[in-house]
Amino acid sequence: MKIKKVTENNRKKAFEIAAAGKSFLFPYAKLKVSPSRKNPITRLYVDKGLGGEGFTYELQSGDEGTVHIDHVLEYNRDQRYMRDLLLYNLTLKARKRVQDSPLSKREIIRRLNTSAAQFYRLLDQTNYKKSIDQLTALLQVLDCEVDLVVRKKRPRLTRAV
Repeated sequence: MKIKKVTENNRKKAFEIAAAGKSFLFPYAKLKVSPSRKNPITRLYVDKGLGGEGFTYELQSGDEGTVHIDHVLEYNRDQRYMRDLLLYNLTLKARKRVQDSPLSKREIIRRLNTSAAQFYRLLDQTNYKKSIDQLTALLQVLDCEVDLVVRKKRPRLTRAV
């Protein structure tokens, strides 16, 4: 996701980011190098070196920091991003289980009742067009139990890079 515009909002102590027709806030408190009244932001820009998927800020002291759009989306719990993250993690688990399985890939494909091309698309962690249903079916063929756990959010203590 490309960042169209980023601005600082010192009143809210956060960056305002415009991307994909949405706007997001990212608080200064989540930064490794935080601006302050004594050390304000002197330069803020969408970083072309990151393909427009991040922004860089420079402080009066000369310190600088970069924030990737993934940090912003994760902080804001963007629904599409969280879905893609779930698919990515399930795909990595499935790849590991396929690798460790005594079943041949041909047998797994037969049990899934699918084509080899579809099987390999399921194992492609960059493919986000697959469904969670397909991945759970694959994991069940691999003798895995898949449980969906719903729990209260934990406090986020990580800081952006």
